[in-house]
Amino acid sequence: MVGEVSPGTSTAGAWLQAAMAQLQATSDSPRTDAEWLLAAVLNIPRTQLALCRSAPLDAAQRQRAEALLARRSRGEPVAYLLGCWEFWSLPLAVTPSVLVPRPETESVVERALALLASRRTPRILDLGTGSGAIALALAHERPDAAVVATDTSTAALAVARANARALGLAVDFCTGDWYAALAAEARFDLIVSNPPYVERGDPMLQPAVARFEPEHALYAEQGGLAAFSAIVDGAGRRLRGGGHLVLEHGAAQGAQVVTLLERAGFVDVRDDCDLAGLPRVASGRWPGTDTNHATD
Repeated sequence: MVGEVSPGTSTAGAWLQAAMAQLQATSDSPRTDAEWLLAAVLNIPRTQLALCRSAPLDAAQRQRAEALLARRSRGEPVAYLLGCWEFWSLPLAVTPSVLVPRPETESVVERALALLASRRTPRILDLGTGSGAIALALAHERPDAAVVATDTSTAALAVARANARALGLAVDFCTGDWYAALAAEARFDLIVSNPPYVERGDPMLQPAVARFEPEHALYAEQGGLAAFSAIVDGAGRRLRGGGHLVLEHGAAQGAQVVTLLERAGFVDVRDDCDLAGLPRVASGRWPGTDTNHATD
């Protein structure tokens, strides 16, 4: 039966082997998944499991481990089972109200930081912040920045605010659709977003993602481009001269997002790859005079 490992799994090592075998059919990373679950049950870092393989599991630990294993066997993301996930080396609380932070999104942070390198006390806007991953990573790296983050989901913003408090980082979170939450006069040196960009029915979307992660953060109309259109169309009115817009997109959407940026009047438009070598991060500069560069 799914979620029930062998009665002989009375040690950590034996449980791991049985759990890995059970996850083979439903997970791309059965060993890693099993290790995350058991480490959570034992309340130790995953890297220490190798030192605990002969440690006995009591009845309560086995019961909790098997309950987590059953949920993972049905496809529920490990991050939701643990209630936390790491992004940019920051521990973030995650719930089913937010997307699980992904490694490819760190490429957005990398591009943003490169564009901010010569900016002093920059103003940053993160649209559709979810768990707050991008906003908090930028606030962590640039403590001199004023960071604002918006989302339409009050549940997501509750998670993001909790993460900011736990990390001791200052971000101004606002509820609203893209730019609607902002004061009329608000202008920024950088706008970033990992918006919904999946077209409904996309065969490349993993079934478990579709089942468990929030629809509002996944899907966009117009072939997955609707959010990009809204963000790009409004960015020019929210950027200071010389400011930048940075967008995460799907691996097959780069050319379309680049075209949206160029048609809207952005210059120095480019599309960068993520660590897997896939086109992932489109960016462009809003023309005009930049008065916010650091000077010698």
